[in-house]
Amino acid sequence: MLFELPDDDILYEALLARDARYDGRAFVCVTSTGVFCRLSCPARNPKRENSIFMDSVAACIESGFRPCRRCKPLGSLAEMEPLVSDLIQQLEQDPGRRWREADLEARGYDPSTVRRAFKRHFGITFLEMARAGRIRTAAGTLSAGSNVIEAQLDAGFDSASGFRAAFAKTLGRPPSSFTGDERLKADWIKTPLGPMIAVADQHALHLLEFFDRKALPRELVRLQSLTGAGIGIGRFSPTDQIEEELDLYFDGAKGDFAVPLALPGTPFERLVWRALQEIPLGETRSYAEMARAIGKPSAVRAMGRANGANQFAIVVPCHRVVAADGDLTGYGGGLWRKRWLIDHERRLAATQSTLKIEA
Repeated sequence: MLFELPDDDILYEALLARDARYDGRAFVCVTSTGVFCRLSCPARNPKRENSIFMDSVAACIESGFRPCRRCKPLGSLAEMEPLVSDLIQQLEQDPGRRWREADLEARGYDPSTVRRAFKRHFGITFLEMARAGRIRTAAGTLSAGSNVIEAQLDAGFDSASGFRAAFAKTLGRPPSSFTGDERLKADWIKTPLGPMIAVADQHALHLLEFFDRKALPRELVRLQSLTGAGIGIGRFSPTDQIEEELDLYFDGAKGDFAVPLALPGTPFERLVWRALQEIPLGETRSYAEMARAIGKPSAVRAMGRANGANQFAIVVPCHRVVAADGDLTGYGGGLWRKRWLIDHERRLAATQSTLKIEA
């Protein structure tokens, strides 16, 4: 990132002022509409709690947001290069189309040139951008309870096999194989940081991850292997519970979680995950501090691996672990989310502390 973003409060003030100086440098993602905009967008301003700020088009799209039709955050950048402008217009006119390199060649474009141009302007290739839109639409359709054919049509896939191949990368199996009798069921939960996927059985939550996490397909395959159970689409009561608890968390009303968790890791991993849950709200710990906390001061690297193997985002707060110098380190949900969660929890902890004093 060439431009260091100020904090979200400053960016929200810039949004209210429709400050064009941030165009191309910062974008606002509106959780209530699923749209991302330039800060100078003339549309009605979103509420502060519905606003997430990101530093690139790629981050917005990969987090499940679509470009605003009014301020055209893609078009403002696409004007720099004719082929980019043309292809962006094609996506807007037919968002469900499944693009291939042969389609680019048919329009007279060299696929490698298109790839470099989109990466240069947006940080994401044209084919990735088109695919992200189709997957986002498919996920929303299935979550709403529509059948596979409706999802296929809404996602713009031209064949059932194409849809199965793409969606299986996320859920680990084709939607057509779902029977409704699976012991584990997956459903989507909307949050201010983008959609999350929750997997639960009748008694406990087995997984909670951001939908765009790159490791999610592997985690789902591993979960099915460990439990010996397939994953269907739907929800049990633990999913309802975590959805309610996440709403309270993001609203700033509550910072802890009571949903029962099924922890499938090794004894060492479970030890680390329990230690993560003991980090106080609003605080962070280094990897070395965490290793000492579990009584294994020399196991810093092993602690880091166990931290990364956590499959309960937010609930088991691996985002509270930082580098020894306080810098943010790798986070499967993206460093922008890690920064947001830490800042949010500090505000939440401060609010709870004030309420205790007043009481």
